[in-house]
Amino acid sequence: MLNYIIRRSLLIIPNVILLTALLFWSVTALLGSPAAMMLGEDASPQALAELNSVYGFDRSVFEQYLSWVWSALQGDFGRSFATQERVIEAILPRIPASIELAGLAILLAMFGATVLNSIPHAKGVLTTFNTVLSVIGITVPNFMLGISLIYVFSVTLGWLPTSGWVYWSVDPIKHIMHLILPVVTLSAFYFGSFTLVYRAEYKVIYRQLFVKVARAKGLSESRISFKHILPNSILPVITYIGLSLGQLTGGAVVTETVFSVPGIGRLFVQSISSHDFPVMLAIGMIIIVGVIFMNLLADILYTVVNPQIRLE
Repeated sequence: MLNYIIRRSLLIIPNVILLTALLFWSVTALLGSPAAMMLGEDASPQALAELNSVYGFDRSVFEQYLSWVWSALQGDFGRSFATQERVIEAILPRIPASIELAGLAILLAMFGATVLNSIPHAKGVLTTFNTVLSVIGITVPNFMLGISLIYVFSVTLGWLPTSGWVYWSVDPIKHIMHLILPVVTLSAFYFGSFTLVYRAEYKVIYRQLFVKVARAKGLSESRISFKHILPNSILPVITYIGLSLGQLTGGAVVTETVFSVPGIGRLFVQSISSHDFPVMLAIGMIIIVGVIFMNLLADILYTVVNPQIRLE
């Protein structure tokens, strides 16, 4: 187990280098000259040259990348072009909101997909209910689902706030109220996907010999379903979570924008609209590293949930 973790951890290094290099190249080379975007199309060649010299834009992309990586490793992502604020100071306060939103969404989707589809004696009603929710979650885009939920539960019924954010330290109740709609919106797609994956595996495990033996011993259907079938059926779901973290990030960006959640996803959208290159690069790097590490944790969790699996 330890050797596996070490090998997987070492693989992170080339992955991070490759992906961050592609990120840096795409932002700096494909989006045009940062100096021209900052000064506008009418800027004089002299002004462009001076700004390129100040920020090092006149160097090769490889030299700029090495300089950016070295500074990032020291926690220095530069200063925002738009606000002149240190990038790290602009991002750090927003990370907890994004982690809370994404984490709760994944937990809600995984809990709902596995538990609701494991309850015996009510398969007919629950199957229909889960199927309807799964179809809605998979087919309806995040932004449309979010706007629909706002219209129903905020505008029409007045039960929940339309958007905004209240920090936990200020008012825990209002914090939870502001979390409900974003979490449900973000978790909808993953609930549908997890349900399809879990159901398929559940049906396979249900026919296995050890389940028949457990039933022959007189164990209740609930005990068989939750203790014997669920731990074996959930493994593909854990794998899918690791594979879908990139999609989760994209969904979080849309959800944070729709509900005005002060997370890094919303900041990323703002940085794109203002051509704020340092902020875009910093958020991109944080997302890349976060997704890679979460994939590693998913692989480790895969072996913890089911002790029968052994990795050499």
